[in-house]
Amino acid sequence: MLKQFVSGTALVAAALASSAAFAVDDARSSIHITANIPTEQFHVLPRDPNFGKDEVMSYNTVSGTLTSLRQTFDVKNTNGSVNAYIEGGPAALYNGRDAIALTTKFNGITLTATPQEVVDDATSTPGTQAEMTIVAAKPLDTQNGLYTADMTVIFDAVPRP
Repeated sequence: MLKQFVSGTALVAAALASSAAFAVDDARSSIHITANIPTEQFHVLPRDPNFGKDEVMSYNTVSGTLTSLRQTFDVKNTNGSVNAYIEGGPAALYNGRDAIALTTKFNGITLTATPQEVVDDATSTPGTQAEMTIVAAKPLDTQNGLYTADMTVIFDAVPRP
């Protein structure tokens, strides 16, 4: 009986030692998956799902201007039109001292703090594409350093009257 116990203990120790040896050579990969499936009735989604996460406006040293941002959105509201506005009003690039104004347009309409129609009922019902552009004012010669901006554009489904 003692011999069987010792043999069993040795076998368990050998198995644990071999699994520990395998763990040293393991490779792992973390995978995070999300899926955003819009409703068929209403959605306003950028074509590039990464748009808005880390956008960069590059400075052109010759012209003294910042590049603009452009993104195409898929828009649909089967029950009416679509309004849009910027939460808190138009945004600006800010470095802690100076601000550079940003002009945001959606489907050619300049967005403000007030909701306004950006896609009419007839166009949004079957679904369409619309472009968002964000353009910075030309920085002054004294404006330099790292500028950042955060803004939220709100899209509202406006029902038919």
